Amino acid sequence: QVQVVESGGGLVQAGGSLRLSCRVSGNSPWTKPIGWYRQAPGKQHELVAGITSGGNTNYADSVKGRFTITGDSTKNTLDLQMNGLKPEDTAVYYCTARSQLTSIDYWGQGTQVTVSS
Repeated sequence: QVQVVESGGGLVQAGGSLRLSCRVSGNSPWTKPIGWYRQAPGKQHELVAGITSGGNTNYADSVKGRFTITGDSTKNTLDLQMNGLKPEDTAVYYCTARSQLTSIDYWGQGTQVTVSS
């Protein structure tokens, strides 16, 4: 059973920073965290940042230069450092992991990020 657990959300003022962490556990060493998504009220689910097994990263245009995604393959974790937060970054943030054997995606429960103006 694969578990994807996010942590680090919270309430912050505009311009502040938060660091989200994702940990993938369970009896599936081939399942790796691959990205962070978010969903704001009334908006579509969107990719915030992703990372490949080779360490290549990609970001949504709206967060480029402010957010940084980093992975630790030894711990099977994935962090998202968020700086210069804006009210429009308010959303539930989800970590996703993918099995390299089956290509099945697994999702965490999400962590709320609220940015006040």
